[in-house]
Amino acid sequence: MFTGIIEEKGKITSMNHTSKHAIELVVKGSQVIRDIQLGDSIAINGICLTVTSFDKHNFAVDVMPETFKTTSLGSLKIGSAVNLERAMAANGRFGGHFVSGHVDGLGTIIRKQYEENAIYFDIEIQADLAKYVTCKGSIAVDGVSLTVFKVKNNIFKISLIPHTALVTILGKKNTGDIVNIECDMVMKHVEHLLVFSKKEESLSTAFLQEHGFIPNRE
Repeated sequence: MFTGIIEEKGKITSMNHTSKHAIELVVKGSQVIRDIQLGDSIAINGICLTVTSFDKHNFAVDVMPETFKTTSLGSLKIGSAVNLERAMAANGRFGGHFVSGHVDGLGTIIRKQYEENAIYFDIEIQADLAKYVTCKGSIAVDGVSLTVFKVKNNIFKISLIPHTALVTILGKKNTGDIVNIECDMVMKHVEHLLVFSKKEESLSTAFLQEHGFIPNRE
């Protein structure tokens, strides 16, 4: 589990294609290396990956074919900057929103606009993801927790503050660039619950209590 608060920008130092759609990535970092262990989860551009080896400056992860095909990792090159975040610590502040590191799809930046101290991005996503995006709701773009402030059909608008533009790779993104999108986890679970309840029984307070969505105060 992640928060969408990026810890640092890392750099791809090696890419080894172990097969057509599988890669071993080696990534340089400083913050995320501090207490790293084999098997740790680290989000790279919002994609949860497992540490398979590491040294004082770099760590390696394996990218499976499914991940390669459904995310932007295949477009990375040696020297590419990437957003890095370690899995959420139980004793840390939770400053973003619940981010699983499981990408729902890709988005395309169709507009970039500077507005005083902010950078606005209009991002177009797949039509089937639009139902999960709501104004003032949360979304992860390349692993960065952001607030949606405008939605029209399958295009949503986000705004970067100067700090986010500086410490993540989003500030360097431009029109036409592809980004990883993870929609709000709560929205997806609610939809699943509604679909399930239609099959089994009508949605009711008792049903929600039974499945842990609201407390039973009896």
